[in-house]
Amino acid sequence: MIECNLEMNKKRCTCTYEPCDKKGKCCECIRYHWSRGELPGCLFPPEFEKTFDRSIERFIACYK
Repeated sequence: MIECNLEMNKKRCTCTYEPCDKKGKCCECIRYHWSRGELPGCLFPPEFEKTFDRSIERFIACYK
């Protein structure tokens, strides 16, 4: 299994929610959002990510 590179992940993370304790911890982030019926912010274009609406419906709408 490939090791997680937390520092590199943090540099690449496009999530603008600053108090997030999952920043750079992609596996935890995906698990967290998926358990809430959402997708992580890094999958959204910047203008949509800033709204903090992580719903699957919003994801589909932004790529239509």
